[in-house]
Amino acid sequence: MNARSLKIVLAVSVALNVFALAGGAAFLVSRAQVDGRVQGQCKPGRDSSLSSMVAGMDPQTRQRARDALKASALAARSDFDLAREARRQAIDLANADQFDAVAVQTLLEQSRLAEMRGRAQMENGAVGVLGTLDIDDRRALTPILARRMHKGDRSEAPKPPAASETPAA
Repeated sequence: MNARSLKIVLAVSVALNVFALAGGAAFLVSRAQVDGRVQGQCKPGRDSSLSSMVAGMDPQTRQRARDALKASALAARSDFDLAREARRQAIDLANADQFDAVAVQTLLEQSRLAEMRGRAQMENGAVGVLGTLDIDDRRALTPILARRMHKGDRSEAPKPPAASETPAA
């Protein structure tokens, strides 16, 4: 092998190593970004939290909306407590030595009904609050109507349409 072909082989080798290092770095960066997004999905209080939704509202309107939504949630709390207790009892019965399928199904049905009552009460309260707001505030708060099972699960919340996307009246 002469000096010229050795230089070519060396240049190709350096280029491949640089390419491999760049690919590895890109992989690590993208993995870190994905991990950050996954962690963000698991934490309550992300961008679509109630606090961020009402942040742009007039302070009096914001406080009134928060108070009304809190009152609605507190009124529904007993139903959610009943739902959790019935589900705990169903789990305990399912773990018992003697399995009673009818009793477990009955408790699960009671849990679902109590949860639906609580959810309906909270949704009705939210609709009542939305009815008192102007169009911009209502659009900002509309994502609270998205059905969520857990505090941190806000990924289903639809984004309010931008002002330019609203139909002309």
